[in-house]
Amino acid sequence: MTRDVCVVVPTIREYECMRAYFQNARDHGFDLDRLFVVLVTEDFCDTDGMREMLDEEGVAGAVFDGDDRDAWFDEQGLDQYSHLIPAASHAQTSFGLLYLWANDFEYGVFIDDDTLPHDEWDFFGTHLDNLAHEGEVEEVSSNEQWVNVLYQSDSDLYPRGYPYSTMDEEIETDTTETDHVVASQGLWTNVPDLDAVRILMDGDLQGQAQTRTDFEDFDRDFVAAEDNYLTVCSMNLAFRREVVPAFYQFPMDDNAWEVGRFDDIWSGVLLKRAADVVGGEIYNGAPLCEHNKAPRSTFDDLANEVAGLELNEHFWKEVAAVEPDEDSYEAVARAVGERLVESDYEEYNNGAFLAECGEYLLDWVDCCAELAEQRAVAVADD
Repeated sequence: MTRDVCVVVPTIREYECMRAYFQNARDHGFDLDRLFVVLVTEDFCDTDGMREMLDEEGVAGAVFDGDDRDAWFDEQGLDQYSHLIPAASHAQTSFGLLYLWANDFEYGVFIDDDTLPHDEWDFFGTHLDNLAHEGEVEEVSSNEQWVNVLYQSDSDLYPRGYPYSTMDEEIETDTTETDHVVASQGLWTNVPDLDAVRILMDGDLQGQAQTRTDFEDFDRDFVAAEDNYLTVCSMNLAFRREVVPAFYQFPMDDNAWEVGRFDDIWSGVLLKRAADVVGGEIYNGAPLCEHNKAPRSTFDDLANEVAGLELNEHFWKEVAAVEPDEDSYEAVARAVGERLVESDYEEYNNGAFLAECGEYLLDWVDCCAELAEQRAVAVADD
């Protein structure tokens, strides 16, 4: 079996959770030889323990702390792009995307280290089945152009990143035919993925939310209709190789404005726009994972999020407004980057951060292009 799946795990402490994912694969007959696991971590973490875990499990992979990432960029002759990976940030998953893009992987999977698979699903197999899905599926839209991924639940929860100005939407459902699923978003039981404001409104000071999700909150799989957006969380996500140029995890935390917590949300908005342009779908639902977010101060989360809350209300509109000059992921990403760089956002708190995001996105597209050229030359030489 070809090693065709790159699994990217940002982790600083709970990397042992991967043993449960490997056991899930064994229990369901999924061939672990298909996987290559990239653990993205920090210099102060137990990198030796991470490598030992992979060896003990008999799973191919590599561990990249900060020094290792710098060395990788140097080996590729791409030092000028090392700034794309922010320090000490969940957005370091972008490094995993570059590693996938530089190598012969057809699929990527993101897993967060505070999750576990449910025995009910073949975790990796279900994601790949979703990516191969052709046929009927529920299609969801709203009058606000946003779909709440928790729309099937009886709760009033809205996930992290859902714009406040698009709440109280009117949902419509229909049936559509999918023929090219480009991403598979698995949802989550136990601790819902909420922002700090909504966690406080749910009466929880420990960063988790008192309302929990379970199987009955997710009755069926669905896609969001064209020109509708949704929150894309990277804790449980699979995707096709082709999306990488339009899937940059935006540079959070390590920036002058201290904007954080929107890396996967904004990358999901970009991906949805690109998928609409290219003709692809983001499939949502199974396989569910169990989200076991550790208790921490909700006010600490709020401090990390507040700098970007206003920007999140407007970012998606900027992405939705672009009209790329061709139907490709690279063209969509470049058009968004140029719009962010050229527009004036002074009226927003920390509006200058959007321009920086645009500059980084343009660099990302260039970096992907250079890696693709290197890979093409290597294949030709072979």
